[in-house]
Amino acid sequence: MRTRVTKLPRTGPLTPALSPEYRGEGEDSRRLEWKLPHILHVLLAAVVFQLMCPSAHAEPAPAGFQSTIHPILEQYCFKCHAGEKVKGDVNLSTFADEQAILREPRLWRNVMDKLRQREMPPENKPQPTEIERQQIVTWVHATLSAAMTSVKDPGRVTIHRLNRAEYNNTIHDLLGVESHPADLFPADGAGGEGFDNNADTLFIPPILMEQYLKAADEVLREANPNRIFPRLDPATASSDVAKGIIERFASKAFRRPATEAEVAQYVGLFDRARSRGGSFEVATRLALKAILVSPKFLFRIEQDRDSKDPYPISDYELASRLSYFIWSSMPDDTLMRLAGEGQLHDPKVIEEQVRRMLADPKSRALADQFGTQWLQIRELKTTVRPDPRRFPEYTPALRDAMFEQAIEFVDSIFRGNKSLLTLIDADYAFVNSDLAKHYGLPPVKGSDLKKVPLEDGNRGGVLGLGAVLTVTSYPLRTSPVLRGKWVMEAMLGVPPAPPPPNAGKLPADDRQLTGLTFRQRLEEHRKRPECATCHNRLDPLGFGLENFDPIGRWRTTQADQPIDASGVLTTGEKFDGPSELKKALLAHKEDFIRNLTEKMLAYALGRGLEYYDQPIVQQIADDLSKNDYSSARLVIDIAQSYPFGNRRSE
Repeated sequence: MRTRVTKLPRTGPLTPALSPEYRGEGEDSRRLEWKLPHILHVLLAAVVFQLMCPSAHAEPAPAGFQSTIHPILEQYCFKCHAGEKVKGDVNLSTFADEQAILREPRLWRNVMDKLRQREMPPENKPQPTEIERQQIVTWVHATLSAAMTSVKDPGRVTIHRLNRAEYNNTIHDLLGVESHPADLFPADGAGGEGFDNNADTLFIPPILMEQYLKAADEVLREANPNRIFPRLDPATASSDVAKGIIERFASKAFRRPATEAEVAQYVGLFDRARSRGGSFEVATRLALKAILVSPKFLFRIEQDRDSKDPYPISDYELASRLSYFIWSSMPDDTLMRLAGEGQLHDPKVIEEQVRRMLADPKSRALADQFGTQWLQIRELKTTVRPDPRRFPEYTPALRDAMFEQAIEFVDSIFRGNKSLLTLIDADYAFVNSDLAKHYGLPPVKGSDLKKVPLEDGNRGGVLGLGAVLTVTSYPLRTSPVLRGKWVMEAMLGVPPAPPPPNAGKLPADDRQLTGLTFRQRLEEHRKRPECATCHNRLDPLGFGLENFDPIGRWRTTQADQPIDASGVLTTGEKFDGPSELKKALLAHKEDFIRNLTEKMLAYALGRGLEYYDQPIVQQIADDLSKNDYSSARLVIDIAQSYPFGNRRSE
């Protein structure tokens, strides 16, 4: 059973302030669903972020376990986590020395994470000093790092079914058709870091096989005959000609050279169809249909080897990993040629290919698939519904423009090799006539998105995207809680913990009915002890975006009262408005870069990250800091990483 790893240790002053999660304000809590790990299961999920990485800069433990660490644990932790009855089934008193701790690295990784995020001890319990807290975090980190430095595990990706986007794109590149047959397939589930290309969640419901058969018929009918039967002379049509067509098609569809046995199987189908009176074209299409419903097409299959040790994947498998990572589609002729020549494991070749692939328009799939899921904006087109009476300006056309704007912006970062920090703050945006008017920008003609300069520091970057701001609002009002949670999850990678069951409700509307502004009502709410812990971390981040209304328009007043977009983090840092909030995020860019690296690595691998992946994350984050946070460098480093080019058998 795969355990989802909690985020890596972070030391920036933003991080301690951004911990527990408020699950909602009593309404529509499904939008804030979060799987609550076991209290200690989560507690230990961050200590081993450098466990195996020589470049993780692990420091030697400054103090011994018995002399320094154990007494601190005894003073602050044993009341709940020692003896016969322990909370969370975690008994820390059973660990008597370093060897005992090394036998349960996951537990101690989570212990460190909880301490780092100030989730433990609970606020109503005695707290260790900052020096004591840091002593434990540093000791656990160093102890596990020293023990795990030599461990290398690339993980194992489950057999990977093409998701809907990958199926559509692959069919397009294989046959040149413009239809999107997979749009009618059942929705793909999201797993791992929240992406729908996670192999563990790509099941095959019975209805899907029927839809595969139907889609194969439709796309073969739609395909240009010249693409299937290049320069075919009916007079020379024969089984040998069919064999050539089938072999070429199967090799493209299977993303590797088809074997003689495979080709013979499909030629046999052709021959049987011909013997029953079928025409050459009909018989050939039958064989091609069989290829399109074969698991070798529908799945990205990587062969296990009879080895207990990790091993490099084949060049053809690597070509598929690259193409589905960047293009969400099959490898092109160049990748297949390089795979056939055995060149793809060369780091220089990988870098050349990544840069070539990012420059290709097909790389927009990276923004479309990775970007929209990372930004959590897909609900904009499904379940998010601003109240039509309060916001009649929110039309389907405006909604679609918001969604496309987000894709275009993320695409501009990666295809243009801009700094990843531009995602936080940019001096440009993509708008059409509707969006320009909506945002209060100078007029733009037409429905196509155009790149325009931004004069102030509030709108640029992902925090100013209408799609993000609308998704993080309720139908009748903004939600500092939803927006604060979004910043914590999407930008900083520190998902907050769930709220207590008695957290209570906030009103669905932000109109003044009691003489108090919504912010004042929220501040009254957070005075309740059971609510304060969550809101003290979430609200400041959300308040920083209050100048944006529930559909992303700029505003300076609400209910005839001036907007108060100021905030103070629990670490004492002050900001006022989106521009200064972005500066606060940029001041702690290491947290953002690490989180983005984790997200993209999980997306590229098609699986959730494990504790043994954290040294790779650290290596990539370190390299990005040395390369001006180049977006292309992030993709290159992932493509050249150990887990991307290797695997292990079951």
